[in-house]
Amino acid sequence: MDSTGVPHVLEHTVLCGSQKYPCRDPFFKMLNRSLSTFMNAFTASDYTLYPFSTQNAKDFQNLLSVYLDATFFPCLRELDFWQEGWRLEHVNPSDPQTPLTFKGVVFNEMKGAFTDNERIFSQNLQNKLLPDHTYSVISGGDPLCIPELTWEQLKQFHATHYHPSNARFFTYGNFELEQHLKQIHEEALSKFQKIEPNTMVPSQKLWHEPREFHITCGPDSLTADASKQTTISVSFLLPDITDTFEAFTLNLLSSLLISGPNSPFYKALIESGLGTDFSPDVGYNGNTREAYFSVGLQGIAEKDVQTVRDLVDRTIDEVVEKGFENEQIEALLHKIEIQMKHQTTNFGLALTSYIASCWNHDGDPVELLKMGSQLTKFRQCLKENPGFLQEKVKQYFKNNQHKLTLSMKPDDKYYEKQSQMETEKLDRKINSLSQEDKQRIYEKGLQLRDQQSKPQDASCLPALKVSDIEPTIPFTELEVSLAAGEIPVQYCAQPTNGMVYFRAFSNLNTLSEELKPYVPLFCSVVTKLGCGNLNYSEQAQQIELKTGGMTVSPQVLPDESHLDTYEQGVLFSSLCLDRNLPDMMHLWTEIFNHPSFDEEEHFRVLVKMTAQELSNGIPDSGHVYASLRASKTLTPAGDLAETFGGMDQVRLMKRIAEMTDITPVLKMFPRIKKHLLRCDNLRCSVNATPHQMSQAEKEVENFIRNIHGSKKERKPVRPHVVEKPIPSGSGTNGSQMIRKLITEPTFKPWQMKTHLLMPFPVNFIGKCVRTVPYTHPDHASLKILARLMTTKFLHTEIREKGGAYGGGAKFGYNGMFTFYSYRDPNSIETLQSFEKAVNWAKSGDFTQQDIDEAKLSVFSAVDAPVAPSDKGLDHFLYGLSNEMKQLHREQLFAVSHDSLTAVSDKYLGVGKSTHGLAIVGPENEKISKDPSWIVK
Repeated sequence: MDSTGVPHVLEHTVLCGSQKYPCRDPFFKMLNRSLSTFMNAFTASDYTLYPFSTQNAKDFQNLLSVYLDATFFPCLRELDFWQEGWRLEHVNPSDPQTPLTFKGVVFNEMKGAFTDNERIFSQNLQNKLLPDHTYSVISGGDPLCIPELTWEQLKQFHATHYHPSNARFFTYGNFELEQHLKQIHEEALSKFQKIEPNTMVPSQKLWHEPREFHITCGPDSLTADASKQTTISVSFLLPDITDTFEAFTLNLLSSLLISGPNSPFYKALIESGLGTDFSPDVGYNGNTREAYFSVGLQGIAEKDVQTVRDLVDRTIDEVVEKGFENEQIEALLHKIEIQMKHQTTNFGLALTSYIASCWNHDGDPVELLKMGSQLTKFRQCLKENPGFLQEKVKQYFKNNQHKLTLSMKPDDKYYEKQSQMETEKLDRKINSLSQEDKQRIYEKGLQLRDQQSKPQDASCLPALKVSDIEPTIPFTELEVSLAAGEIPVQYCAQPTNGMVYFRAFSNLNTLSEELKPYVPLFCSVVTKLGCGNLNYSEQAQQIELKTGGMTVSPQVLPDESHLDTYEQGVLFSSLCLDRNLPDMMHLWTEIFNHPSFDEEEHFRVLVKMTAQELSNGIPDSGHVYASLRASKTLTPAGDLAETFGGMDQVRLMKRIAEMTDITPVLKMFPRIKKHLLRCDNLRCSVNATPHQMSQAEKEVENFIRNIHGSKKERKPVRPHVVEKPIPSGSGTNGSQMIRKLITEPTFKPWQMKTHLLMPFPVNFIGKCVRTVPYTHPDHASLKILARLMTTKFLHTEIREKGGAYGGGAKFGYNGMFTFYSYRDPNSIETLQSFEKAVNWAKSGDFTQQDIDEAKLSVFSAVDAPVAPSDKGLDHFLYGLSNEMKQLHREQLFAVSHDSLTAVSDKYLGVGKSTHGLAIVGPENEKISKDPSWIVK
């Protein structure tokens, strides 16, 4: 009932130890004692969810036991509350005279979360549309309110909410249900008496007239037009989500109103050119007891607020009058059919999330999962009453008085003011403390440091053994044949549930360097500007009616055996129901042969949307941008990866969006098309069921024969091209695929330290070290080392002591050993922690048990389930055969204490390998005075 974030801090604290498992942080320790494919915890607006998954039955029992004990019988120690929630801590823990500051994982997580302007908008939208009860506060915690939470309040909240009478359990999969029920009963339910939890959320009182609010946010330093940073949306309260069919109908209606270029709001708002993209939280939101629908624009000028409001009202009137075209409704129902057939590896988790809100308010979860019967009922309603949807629009939008207009504009001093309020809060806290209080805080701080630094005894926790890991991988059967006599196509027969998945890869070797930075934009628009005799809206309609999506993405694929060798290209991906395969392949043929680059107005709309999405993504992916920049100068592939997906690309898109005349960019596309959309550079792959294969072969053959080759032989731009056959290996029959790799024999890596300035109150840090490629014998040791360092050293230093939301080490296929931190209040201190981690690893201060746990954790990722649509993809893209993967597996098993200390010294020691550093975050005095850093 307040914004102290009590459910969120509790979510963190219950995972810090329980009666049966009293060791510190069993949650993070279980990541290394299990083969889990997923472990997490989420706090929503009105429930907390603790999901996990694994493919091993014993592991499932272990994890269930730890989660049950954590949630129902946690220790809830005061020091854990201090560490996870918030605490006052001396800046220098060894000197009680130094100033006090706020620390804590949740505190910094939420500070980081609210650097995202979309998050600020969505949060305010919910708070103001549902102001009467729990939805009017921030369940995750407002950083300015979190320091009001006490340990006593935390324990009280647990006592009233974390009771089986207030809990729901969901399992999915093919392990025995009876075993789950028995374990849940014995380890939790049988130890409680039923109570009335009184946690029901009452219905929101309906308004008699619309309301409006104005809020502020931080400035967007990457916006294309500084005078257009206002966001506006109009939102309507909808019925209770437990009315399953009404909720289903309104969800579909929302998609019809806002999805794709043919929807009424896309035409009215996006194509008006007034803004850059839809406002945050657009569409149907069913995560609160009463759902809501929201629509508006971001990136508009303040003077256009009323225009947007008028457009929303006018569009609603038009839909009430005209309704929807039949083709739009069919395209939507086709999309649902695909969603029901397309298999993902997190299907169980998706179902959990899908039913959680409705079930939480005592809706019927089984009814919710009967999508087939809801679809039948929906079709029946449309058949009996052609005006069915128009009536809903009239009822819930046109005549709805519970309507909120929310606008947001940036305040240049926003972060300054937040910081000022935080400082004032800190001062008030400190001024209320007596000398004894300060001494107690200091001593508690030392106790916490002491607890964090002590070696942990985790022997009470259940664990799998390395011997529980399968020694061999199941081989994927592949068939490679030549289409039209020369283009290799990989066929992988899989139980795809009546779906066909088609991919094609085209290399970029003949494309000039000046055009390369524009390849990501080319990829994002080439399927959206029209093709053949279809304009862009007709093309969008056909893609929705006949496919599950057609996407194009730039790729930088490292070689498995040389760091200075890589493949550059573009991946075309699509999926469809088997009956629509000829139509889908026809669409690809038209896109390859006759893409349209004439729709300048629509192109400008797409550019603005792309630039806005990239800018909005930085607060969530700052560590990714930091790591990409840090690796830019270490390999030739790293440089291209930064060009395609790093901060360079974000800034290029900002510049393009700012152009008054965009035609010069559009004119580059026919030139790019000549190099990319032709059959000489192609290899293809198909995943489908065995009985679909002969038809698929025929359709791919037609596609290859119908697309144009090059009239003249084009020379690669870079002179060193290596033709490398993809190894067939066992399980792969037929012809060979050839990869044309770029190699740079004279490349010299060099160190660069970059500070990318962003107006955030937290930092994102990346440090990359150049090591060895995938097939090198040391690669496996470095992979285990990254995991070992994260769990045994960096997690404690960066998250527990430093208060960052996340941090650790990762080792990629590309041979980059990466240290990172996420939503981190520190900068230089974190870089020092990275160095300390290396010294720790070199000293060999870890046990065989620690190594085995790191292996379990690495194998849980290596053996993560692969969807039928993606089987064989690593062979198709990276050229990895079954044998190569099996050899790598054996090398992982063989990693020893000696090999770990050896690689720590050999690659990570001072002066041993070239490394790069990057920080994304606010002004930093120490860095600005250090001439070795480039500040951008």
